[in-house]
Amino acid sequence: MKGDRVEIVVDAGDSTRTYLVVASRAGRRVETSVKRGVVEVSEVTRNGTVVRTARFMAARVLALVEHPVPRTDESERPLGEDPGT
Repeated sequence: MKGDRVEIVVDAGDSTRTYLVVASRAGRRVETSVKRGVVEVSEVTRNGTVVRTARFMAARVLALVEHPVPRTDESERPLGEDPGT
């Protein structure tokens, strides 16, 4: 969903570097995966087309933080919660 973002902190030898992958347009989302020692963060469209990808060696990744946009969908509301609150 637009506004979703993933923050990746990577060891760059003598310092750390922070990268940010953001779902920049409506209908896009950010997906993460770890395969064969590589962390891959991709911005994906509704139909699954990858728009951009960031790849990092898993051994160098210090932190991977997902920041989802708060959803206000009625189906995600906890049971028993009053919709007026």
